[in-house]
Amino acid sequence: WCVQGGALRLIEADGRLRADQRPAADYDQLLAEAEEPWSLMTFPYVRALGYPQGLYRVGPLARLNVCERIASPWASRELSEYRQRHGRIAHNVFASHQARLVEIVACLEALEQLLEDPKLLDPLVRHRASLNRLEAVGMGEAPRGTLFHHYRVDADGLLEHVNLLVATGQNNLAMNRTITALARHHLDGLGEAVIPEPLLNRIEAGIRAFDPCLSCATHAAGQMALLVQLFAADGTLLAERRRG
Repeated sequence: WCVQGGALRLIEADGRLRADQRPAADYDQLLAEAEEPWSLMTFPYVRALGYPQGLYRVGPLARLNVCERIASPWASRELSEYRQRHGRIAHNVFASHQARLVEIVACLEALEQLLEDPKLLDPLVRHRASLNRLEAVGMGEAPRGTLFHHYRVDADGLLEHVNLLVATGQNNLAMNRTITALARHHLDGLGEAVIPEPLLNRIEAGIRAFDPCLSCATHAAGQMALLVQLFAADGTLLAERRRG
């Protein structure tokens, strides 16, 4: 899922196109948000697929999956090497790091073009806006993923409704799926209820691959410590470890 040319594009896990050229205002037709009592974050999902099956990803990995090509020559070569290594559609979350490098190269080439544009020094760079509509949706791509800002105001311009979908919130279900996969791998065959250090390290690495901003997604104050809890099938807490 990402914004391309000012419109939304969503592909399936196998590369099939699910939505394309959809305007920002359609975001709440394509997406919905679930809530869980154990989290301050919402759980956005693709409405047509339901919750939680409709999980999706945003960010560098998703953008390179969605895009067909990169126009600048250096980044195009890096994209080709990236796809030779990870395939046309990359699913390994740790490929996100190389995807960021590809995007950095593309940004450097774009900066070179911008610096040669005389409009960059144009003094007419500021415009004073006034109230011209009562409801609007804005969207864009930030380094960590897609952003949606939905605002509704009254006739005086005072906010009546605000909904922000930031990248970390949209990756919430995907991060949980990553943690589940890591836990199944590292806990397989253990004879006692423990949380081994390799699991703790891999969970942290898996979360960091998404470049999350938990304070953006939850508006919670204070340090966000990592608390890993191991439960039995009947819900009994077997072990826990905290890092933070």
